[in-house]
Amino acid sequence: MAEITLQIAGRTYSVSAREEDEPHLRHIEARIARHAETAHRAAGGLGSERTLLYLVLILADALDEAETRPVQDASPLLLERIADRLEAVALALEEAGPNA
Repeated sequence: MAEITLQIAGRTYSVSAREEDEPHLRHIEARIARHAETAHRAAGGLGSERTLLYLVLILADALDEAETRPVQDASPLLLERIADRLEAVALALEEAGPNA
């Protein structure tokens, strides 16, 4: 396990994670950073705990919206390409047989 240091809303946190998870954690850290200033303003600059609370609320709201709202912006071309790729994967699995 590696110790990874993350900067979230002006605070530093060390977390234990597998080394191969570091790129994903850095990606999440960057996503959180995009909302940190909004959370800080919403908290009125009253401290990091309140900022973290607002940050959690912002991210939970975004997650809820993503989980409950159907995808409306996907183009028919994109959906067709995804379907073609899934068919190709299914065909490759069928050709590989049960021992693959």
